[in-house]
Amino acid sequence: MRAVYTFIAEEQATPTNVKKPWTVSEMCQALEVSRSGYYDWVDRAPSNRELTDRRLEVEIEAIWECSGRTYGVPRVTAWLRKQGFVVSPKRVARLMRRNSWEGESGRSKIRTTIVDRGAKAASDHVRRDFNPTAPNVTWCGDITYLRTGQGWLYMATVIDLFSRRVIGWSVASHMRTALVADALRMATATRGGDVAGVIFHSDRGSQYTSAEFAELCEQFGVVQSMGATGVCWDNAAAESFFGTLKRELAHTRSWPTRADARRDLIRWIEGWFNPHRLHSTLGYRSPIETETDWYRQQTETHTEAA
Repeated sequence: MRAVYTFIAEEQATPTNVKKPWTVSEMCQALEVSRSGYYDWVDRAPSNRELTDRRLEVEIEAIWECSGRTYGVPRVTAWLRKQGFVVSPKRVARLMRRNSWEGESGRSKIRTTIVDRGAKAASDHVRRDFNPTAPNVTWCGDITYLRTGQGWLYMATVIDLFSRRVIGWSVASHMRTALVADALRMATATRGGDVAGVIFHSDRGSQYTSAEFAELCEQFGVVQSMGATGVCWDNAAAESFFGTLKRELAHTRSWPTRADARRDLIRWIEGWFNPHRLHSTLGYRSPIETETDWYRQQTETHTEAA
């Protein structure tokens, strides 16, 4: 019955200036449900189960995105249980099916993490602690890819984990070390150039383990940190950002050229994500608002102490 009512509601949710082919009464009659029952359902407050479903959907989407959209019902269920949720595979399957979240079924993917077995990786100085207490304590970075009419566009980012602000990013038609180096240079410039002691966390991709990138980090005084090979949870914040980027921007656009994609990325990151997009992990504040509040508190504290 709920599915029938949901179908009617979706059919009626067209813009007011668009003529609807069916009235509610006609649809209820055709689907053999009562009109009063439909309106009772529309006006009814969500049940505890529905509210729990909504919370689970947030968790499931985060797990699914963090896995690179590869985890299906069994692995998602296992991770939910590790986090303390009491949930059955059938319920997870229902919620994933409702949102069209599917596990990897053998489709080809673009590899952005290519490990250089001969390179020496940095130690993990973060250990999944993605919540530093101040800006410029821990940054993270990663690489993703975006489809355009001219071929793949690769993107590297640097995110300050305190505020989740994207402080550095670069795009190119290649995945060479220059891609991640340009993102780090932008991040350093955004922070005024004095970033000595900042920890930069990444995966063990060959771009990050290269001698060229290590020299750049040493030049800026940045301390490299790397998670384990093939473990997306060790760089979950970067994976989460890419999931948001693709869900809210890339999957809603078609870019004929790489230049078209770059223009949209500038508008989305600098015009929306950093200054305005609200994050639940930040108390529903934007990245820039979070940083502004922190610096204001520091100023007030210093003023009171003086």
